[in-house]
Amino acid sequence: MGASVEELSSVNALPGITLVSEAVCEQVVGRPEAFSAVESVFAAMASGAAYNFPVVREAIGHADALYGFKSGFDRAGMVLGVKSGGYWPGNVHKNLTNHQSTVILFDPDTGQLRSLVGGNYLTAVRTAAASAVSIAHLARKDARVLGMVGAGHQSTFQLRAALEQRNFEKVVAWNPHPEYLSRLAAVCEELGMPFAAVEREQLGAEADVIITITSAFEPLLMKQWIKPGTHIACMGTDTKGKQEVDPELLAVASVFTDEVAQSISIGEAQHAVASGLLNEADITPIGEVINGTHLGRRDDLEITLFDGTGVGLQDLAVASAAVRLAQQQGLAEQVVL
Repeated sequence: MGASVEELSSVNALPGITLVSEAVCEQVVGRPEAFSAVESVFAAMASGAAYNFPVVREAIGHADALYGFKSGFDRAGMVLGVKSGGYWPGNVHKNLTNHQSTVILFDPDTGQLRSLVGGNYLTAVRTAAASAVSIAHLARKDARVLGMVGAGHQSTFQLRAALEQRNFEKVVAWNPHPEYLSRLAAVCEELGMPFAAVEREQLGAEADVIITITSAFEPLLMKQWIKPGTHIACMGTDTKGKQEVDPELLAVASVFTDEVAQSISIGEAQHAVASGLLNEADITPIGEVINGTHLGRRDDLEITLFDGTGVGLQDLAVASAAVRLAQQQGLAEQVVL
């Protein structure tokens, strides 16, 4: 699925530090490369070959910003590093993306700094890849209507990645600020996909797959709106207090996640677990489905839910792929400190 250990070892063996810019990341890492990297690292996490370190995430008391570190080690892929960055809500008024980050990779054998990689585009594409992986492994094969809740910067990445996973025939969408739905409508027009702006109740009634990608702190989708057989990918909740769906929905769904520890502490499952509606033991790492140790969806009436909290190993996986591909294509810059 991903690069071989030999390929990754050859990257680590290069002298100096590899710099891969945002522009080069966009050039070399597309949706297929991101999907493969994220799917592989989820599988490694579930088998115990990769693990994330504790997350540091703090409000810095300036510019309403959240800043933190996500790091980990993938022994299967020989990738060690950290993503440093956070969320600056005022950046939207400065023609900058609200999420700002950089990925730093180290040689697992020596601890030497090996790569600095722009993380903004990679964060967007790896988050979209995570929901796409969940759709590929958990959504009904006959899913035809895709529902989008949220129309921010990340939403178009989510939409494009999701549409490649099933033979969708229509997209329905809702956003608290309806004027931003034009972003999703434009992508659908480009791809020749019918699009409709709808209310949330109608979205739940129509959609076979739903992606929530907001920064909400309250439930936007209620249990009674969701029809049997729906797959939901909750991709916006990554901080304590955030929430996108009714906790009662998690109580009736089969819940999967990238990492259980994050799911119950900062992910969508935090609220259902805190209220006693869901037990930690009821949450399955999606890597188990990828590895074939868990069945995944049991039937066409089951509601499945993926709690995509966003783990550091996703960032390291796509950044490692970016370094390898940039070097292969002669687009990386080598420097010596």
